[in-house]
Amino acid sequence: MDQLAQDIVAKIKQHADPAVGEITPETELKDLGIHSLELTEIIFDLEEAYGIEIEMNTSEAWSKLSNVGDIVQAVRDLIAKKG
Repeated sequence: MDQLAQDIVAKIKQHADPAVGEITPETELKDLGIHSLELTEIIFDLEEAYGIEIEMNTSEAWSKLSNVGDIVQAVRDLIAKKG
């Protein structure tokens, strides 16, 4: 994992069930005990940290983001568009 992925995993880990253990890009969000409120908080954290805007409502978020790698890629794409 590169630095961006590690930073995003650290932010996700703050909201995940502590019993999960190691989080990798392949880790499914549903396995982390993350629900809509936590996902919204993670999105806000990422927007603030990287100066990006993630435009999606919660139901779209759940349908488009299934694992940690999906979140990393979405943030990477938004940073690239911004730059």
